[in-house]
This record gives sequence, C-alpha cells and structure tokens, in this order.
Amino acid sequence: MYAIELTPEHPVETLVDFAVEAETAGFDGVVASHHYNNRDQFMALTAMAQATDEILLGPGIANPYETHPVTLASRVATLSELSDGRAIFGVGPGDQATLSNLGFAPDRPLRRVLETFKVAQDLWDGQRVDHDGTFEAHDAGLNYDAGEIPVYVGAQGPHMTRMAAKHADGVLYNGSHPRDLEWAREQVQKGNAERPEERGAFDLAAYASVSVAEDPAVAREAARIPVAFIAAGSPPPVLDRHGIDADRAEAVGTAISAGDFGTASEAVSETMIDAFCIAGTPETVEQRTEDLLEHADSVVFASPLGPDVSQAIDLLGAVVDRTRQV
Repeated sequence: MYAIELTPEHPVETLVDFAVEAETAGFDGVVASHHYNNRDQFMALTAMAQATDEILLGPGIANPYETHPVTLASRVATLSELSDGRAIFGVGPGDQATLSNLGFAPDRPLRRVLETFKVAQDLWDGQRVDHDGTFEAHDAGLNYDAGEIPVYVGAQGPHMTRMAAKHADGVLYNGSHPRDLEWAREQVQKGNAERPEERGAFDLAAYASVSVAEDPAVAREAARIPVAFIAAGSPPPVLDRHGIDADRAEAVGTAISAGDFGTASEAVSETMIDAFCIAGTPETVEQRTEDLLEHADSVVFASPLGPDVSQAIDLLGAVVDRTRQV
C-alpha cells in the first residue's frame, strides 16, 4: 500500500482537491491527521469520501483521549458506511505536546489504545459492550451495521509496535529512516510470534514524513515544523539511535507546547531532518522509499509532503509508479 497523509491545516475543500489528486496519481489511500488546533479530521474525511471512488480513507491517527472510544468507533463506522467500506481505523495515543494543552495526561497509552480498538471491533460486530478499564462503557452498542474495518495502530516504541503486531491489522510506524524501520521489523516479528493465525497477514507501514521538491534546499526548509513535532515526541532510544541531543529535542518540544513554532523551527538541527524526514528531490525520495521497503510492507508519505502540496502529490505519484516497477 502507498498512501499519503493530509494535514487539516488547509481548508476542507483544499484537502478534498488533494485527495482527488492523490487518487488520480495512483495512491491506494489517504489518511487525515489530527490536532485540536487544525480543522476536524472526520469532517475532512467525510468530504473526501464523497469526492473519491476507490482510495482507502481514515484517521492517521485518532487518539482515544479527547474523544470517547465508543464515539470514535461510531465515527469510523459512519465513514465506512459513507465510503462503501473504504475506511481504516488509525488509532494511537496522540501527540503529547498538544494533548497537554487540553489538560490530558495520556495515562497507560498502550492499554488505552488496545482497549479502544478491541471495543470498537466488538461494536462493529454488532455486540453490546460493557467495559471497565482505562475508560468505561455500559451496555453500549451501535444502532446500525458496521462490519469489519482494518485497524492500524500508530506507534514508535517497542511495546506499542509489538502489541499492534499481535492484535491489529497493521502499524503506522512513525519512522522515515531505514535504521528505524529495521528496528521496527524486529519488534513486529516478536509480536507476530504471538499472533493468532486467524488474524491474517500484518502490514508494517512506514509512516514517513516526506518533503519533496525539485530544489532540495527548499524541500528541507519545509520539513522543519513537522520534524520539530516528531523530534519532540521521540523517546530517548530513538534519539540515541540517531545521535540527537535529548536536551535540544526537549527544547523543541517546549517551544511547540508554547505555540512558539518559530523557535521550534530554528532549534531543529540538520541531523533531526535527516533522521525524521525524507527531504529532497524526487530522486532522493525514490531511493529512500526503496530503502524503507527493504523492511516495511507499505509506505504512508506524511506531512509536510513539500513546499507545494499539490506539486508534491504529483511528484510522489511518479515516485510510486517507478517504485512499483522495481
């Protein structure tokens, strides 16, 4: 699968145009990211579903803290119904920097994510649910049929990645560097060892930040803010893997939490860009994509895509065409 992430920092009508362009360019799916300070991801996905015919659509990711997990299950089921079964459920603990602005402390994130999609699967199967864990639900059920919907867990750490490999349909692994995807594959293999056969094949998707342009310097500059979010949320082992100073990453996160994106951008180092984004020309992106696919099954080209998103979709579509022929 080749997909792209669209960030609702753009108006919904613009996102719809991008989604149609992505379908025309040959992508298999589009996911919409979520931060409270952007436009609503499900409203954007609804509009995309109405304007497209074949691409998969879903949140990339939704977090089960701001919205009750049962409500999330219903929203995804509604998207599936509207799109004639093209929905996927991307779920993860969310971005700590923005969740803290709303007073949420993502307590026991692995358990919360696991319980969220297990309950969702029961609801989609037509069951009524009583649940008392990281959240509560009492005799909850959906008043319409949902059917099966693929679940992809957003992950970066070892425990979440292994949990996804054991219980979900796929993982949206937050990584743009082959070194990270090689490590992720090792975690997936550990989780797959405990995976029941009836769950079928598992999809390790590299959720890779990409910034593509004909001018590599322009592409790298456009990568700074997305890289700032990734660096700020990366655990110490990931920072160590790439030789990134933890204090500098913490300073980036502090600036993001304060809404000071200028300072956060300036604090992003060239090493951070190399580690957390595929930034450069189409040729660079093509080579790095092939490197990722040495370890990953799928690739989601994630924000920022490039200084010109529409142009980036076309450039990435051509990359996908060539990569599929390899």
